[in-house]
Amino acid sequence: MRIHGPEFRAMSERVLRATELTSRLNVLPFDDEAGKAELFAQLLGRPLPPRVTVYPPFYTDHGLNLDVAEGVFVNQNCTFLDYAGIRLAERVMVAPRVTFITVGHPVDTDDRKVWLTGGPIDVAENVWIGAGATILPGVSIGRDSVIAAGSVVADDVPPRSLVTGGKAAVRRTW
Repeated sequence: MRIHGPEFRAMSERVLRATELTSRLNVLPFDDEAGKAELFAQLLGRPLPPRVTVYPPFYTDHGLNLDVAEGVFVNQNCTFLDYAGIRLAERVMVAPRVTFITVGHPVDTDDRKVWLTGGPIDVAENVWIGAGATILPGVSIGRDSVIAAGSVVADDVPPRSLVTGGKAAVRRTW
């Protein structure tokens, strides 16, 4: 996407709206289930599915491209930069301080302030993402996998795999 084009301006307007909604969400009393449900419906453009738990504080820059399936658990202080799309399949567990990033900038300095790059993130069923992990643009995480705390996931993760490390790498499969 070209920065300062019409698509970027529309995205920027949505970022301001999502920031307003998340700031309201994050100051609600913890037991205000109706208030949280209403704000999540506005953020996502639809109600949260049944048996989904999201503990504030919660952050998103867009919200409308976040697809959360039934039985997902998101712990506190997680960030979803979802402009290019994030899908969390059934029974995904997300620990505190996990960050999902779907957009970025080119490495070339001449292009860095002109373009945004990115790709969707797809997390399959029954995945557990440990505290402080970062999932980068375009990554798919296979069913039943575990992302260790603090991992930075830049490449696809095969099903039933444990990934660890500053640049997450497959350590074993089962």
